[in-house]
Amino acid sequence: MTTSWTVLRVLRDRTAGLLLTGVVVSGFGTSSLWLASGVWVKDLTGSDGLAALCMLAMWAPTLAGPALGTLADRFRRKPLLITVSLALAALLPTLFAVDSPGRLWLLFAVLCGYGAAGVVHDAAESALVTAAVGPDLRGDFNGLRMSANEGMKLVAPLTGAGLYAAFGGPAVACLDAVTFVLAAGLCALVRVPEERPARSGVGWWRETTEGVRHLWGHPGLRPLVRAGGTTMLLASLGSTTVYAVVDRLGHSPAYAGVLYAVQGAGSVVAGLVSGPALRRLGGRRFAAAGIALTAAGVAARAVPSDPVALVAGAAVGLGLPCVLIAALTAVQDETPGPLLGRVTATAHTLMFTPNVAGLAVGAGLVGLAGPGLLLPVYGLGLLLTAVALAAQRAPSASRTAARSRSDANPA
Repeated sequence: MTTSWTVLRVLRDRTAGLLLTGVVVSGFGTSSLWLASGVWVKDLTGSDGLAALCMLAMWAPTLAGPALGTLADRFRRKPLLITVSLALAALLPTLFAVDSPGRLWLLFAVLCGYGAAGVVHDAAESALVTAAVGPDLRGDFNGLRMSANEGMKLVAPLTGAGLYAAFGGPAVACLDAVTFVLAAGLCALVRVPEERPARSGVGWWRETTEGVRHLWGHPGLRPLVRAGGTTMLLASLGSTTVYAVVDRLGHSPAYAGVLYAVQGAGSVVAGLVSGPALRRLGGRRFAAAGIALTAAGVAARAVPSDPVALVAGAAVGLGLPCVLIAALTAVQDETPGPLLGRVTATAHTLMFTPNVAGLAVGAGLVGLAGPGLLLPVYGLGLLLTAVALAAQRAPSASRTAARSRSDANPA
């Protein structure tokens, strides 16, 4: 009943409903292209390594998140979102030229540009949500946004794979382009007053460091973002053992798809319940509880049992998004509007870059030790992260307010 009321509260708000629908539409196209690009490269080259580089090309711009997020603070957010969406829609049809291994550079260039635009888009969207959605709805909105994204990951890759099999990669690129046009149209319907941001005159680098200083110096944000980055690192280390886990269970590698689907379903549920849970527990306790649940799920995967593996996957899916939702909501609540784009992008960099490092390191470790040893170690690391976060003292209201005023009016 509470979950249904949460969904209705968000969808009854016209602005929140439009923004959430835009997330669903563009997320469908992105998830479709994510899978199809790897298959496309594999078909043209036969190389698993080059196919894996597609994901790296899309993630790499996250490293420049603080600088790219500054762009979202130099322009009004709604026009910027529309411009970025239409620019991506215009860029994607260039993939029609990718018809041989010699032109794969174009695909990787587009994917890298796609990732950079995504960083700017997410930063501007977070700032627009803060301006357009009231504080009482932000936790619900961020949770439903997570549910929408995870739901698209369950449905869209199958659509992209089917479209690729029938018509090839360019057809998937066109589908993605259409979703960005639709998302731009939905954003254009959003009614939110925005003033043109005043230029600080201190230069790009100084503006970027202001956002980094606010995030890392804020006593409420730093612990959440740091715990989010640690959680993503350990969870990604654990995810590299999935095929070894499947092998211990006696299944073919395709069974990994079942485990991923169960985890995705757990993440959808997490997004639906996160709004009420955030209000009841507060950001730190909600995040710590999610990390502890993730720890239990990661460690339980070491047990060679099908039922345990399925329950463990659902636990990881349910627990992992909690710290991300709590951190993003806290960033929106505790950051002055003029800094919000670059602070959001910096938080994303600190939380999601460890995911890439974990995948790289974990792939090497799983060849040296089996999941029976690695997964309990990763689970213990997650449990210690949860305990450390829960033990953090909440910052006083006066200290937080003073910090926000200082960052909103830099000397």
